[in-house]
Amino acid sequence: MRRVVFFLLTNFAVLIVLGIVMAVLTRLGVLPELGGRGEYVPLFLFSLVWGFGGSIISLFLSKGMAKRSVGARTITQPSNPTEAWLLETVGRQAQQAGIQMPEVAIYDAPEMNAFATGASKNSSLVAVSTGLLRGMTQEEVEGVLAHEVMHAANGDMVTMALLQGVLNAFVIFASRVIGGIIDSALSGNDRRRGRGFGYWISVMVLEAVFGIAATMVAMWFSRRREFRADAGAAQLEGPDKMIAALQRLQSSAPPQLPASVSAFGTLGNVKSLLASHPPLATRIAALQSVPKRFN
Repeated sequence: MRRVVFFLLTNFAVLIVLGIVMAVLTRLGVLPELGGRGEYVPLFLFSLVWGFGGSIISLFLSKGMAKRSVGARTITQPSNPTEAWLLETVGRQAQQAGIQMPEVAIYDAPEMNAFATGASKNSSLVAVSTGLLRGMTQEEVEGVLAHEVMHAANGDMVTMALLQGVLNAFVIFASRVIGGIIDSALSGNDRRRGRGFGYWISVMVLEAVFGIAATMVAMWFSRRREFRADAGAAQLEGPDKMIAALQRLQSSAPPQLPASVSAFGTLGNVKSLLASHPPLATRIAALQSVPKRFN
């Protein structure tokens, strides 16, 4: 989940900054007030540039941001057998997957977690928590590492950035078109006064609403990529190691809400739509159906 969260938070922060700059430059007259009649094509092109700009910047910042956020330490020279084993295992798996050796890092955290990120498959990072190394067997860790290496080999961060660029462009374009319609209705189609307060309020509200919808699409895509990374890990190490790792996570997961609470299903449904990973039980079932030739 960290891989996706780091990217989305960085993307969100970049878009906020770009949005503020765009609003200021528009008010100063440096940029035209796009979104009115006959201005949809330039607004669409403008949205693509700003939308993909935020996404691409986020992609290139993702590895550094991720390392700083968790305090990850890159292993350059192994200082103990565990670090040497990590480098050897990731190197072997990367070679099998056909990519260059990723950076390998460890960060101090009690939870069992790992993530992969980076601007390209040949410039990636695989990081594991100390909690993962303590809480899992070596074979289970191999399954997790294979999963993260496959995220890098599949180019998931690049694909996520392209998808997020399209979603960003939609949010920027749609919120300004609808905001312009609302502003025109409030002003009686009087365009002489320029954009009113209603336009900017409408745009901010619509960006928030469309942003949530866009996040749901991005999370759906992330869940599909998890299945693909699981399948790739099964090819590298066999499905049993990945199944064992997921079962270990399942046994250590916090208990589910009681039935009396979970019966109010709206919150649970929204939460599932915003989840970056499928349920562990679903992933285990998918791996159990993998052909035995991968064992």
